[in-house]
Amino acid sequence: MTKEQLLDPDARTDRTDLDGPLNYLLVGSDRRPGDSGPDQRSDTILIVHVPAGQREAYLVSIPRDLLVAIPPGNGFGGGQDKINAAYEHGGGGQAGAQLLSATLNRLTGIRFDGAALIDFSGFRKVIDLLGGVQMCVDTEVRSIHTNRVFPTGCQQMDGAQALDYVRQRYDLPGGDYDRQHHQQQLLRAMLDSAGKADLRSNPVKLDQVLRAVGGSLTMDTNGVPLEDLLLALRALPPDGMRGVQVPSSPQTIDEVSYVVLDNGGNGLFEAVRGRAMPAWAQANPRWVTRL
Repeated sequence: MTKEQLLDPDARTDRTDLDGPLNYLLVGSDRRPGDSGPDQRSDTILIVHVPAGQREAYLVSIPRDLLVAIPPGNGFGGGQDKINAAYEHGGGGQAGAQLLSATLNRLTGIRFDGAALIDFSGFRKVIDLLGGVQMCVDTEVRSIHTNRVFPTGCQQMDGAQALDYVRQRYDLPGGDYDRQHHQQQLLRAMLDSAGKADLRSNPVKLDQVLRAVGGSLTMDTNGVPLEDLLLALRALPPDGMRGVQVPSSPQTIDEVSYVVLDNGGNGLFEAVRGRAMPAWAQANPRWVTRL
């Protein structure tokens, strides 16, 4: 695991404790953070919101095609583009994550308590070490990458199968929105598998998992010891995770497919910035699912 400054100064909270609501930025890519070259767009953008008390967590998936204003940074002059291009315009890695966090801060007003940059392909080994994950498939889908068919129903998946499944969006009823939900499910399933493996009482397995993570994970804990952060998240009850879809809809502009916010996000970002997320979720069940 690598430690870097992943957050733009304007997108970072100025506290170094875990009191009150917490917001973390997770950026997922199919490429390692140190890679250069084309195709540096972020595949997954998640805001993890933990209300005060740490008894529940909301995984807010930011649509990769969301039309946003990307500020200037790292040689990029700024301009409108899909949000997953912010990571690319910043050059990927640490600078790309900083420009993406600045873009999100400008869009939502949210400041983050920490961030993680994840190479999801590197998590394949981790999932296998944990004994696989239990994933529930709601719509049969054939992988455009491997031609593998995922039948409906709950099933145990190894790392290669799980990562293949959560990359699919074509032929799914909700397209990329379904893919976002499946990625949320995978994070929940990995936490479940880690809990069953009881890594705290198995130092050998914990060491294996940490070695498997290796360079696939870059963290910015904002000065909070990683152990404190993990202890706080461990307190989450099994049924305390919710997946949140940003109120938005697809739109074609100048023959390019984008996603555009519904009514500025319908109050979601204001709820995440403050202490109103549980109330927002209750009032907007259309956009919230239990994981």
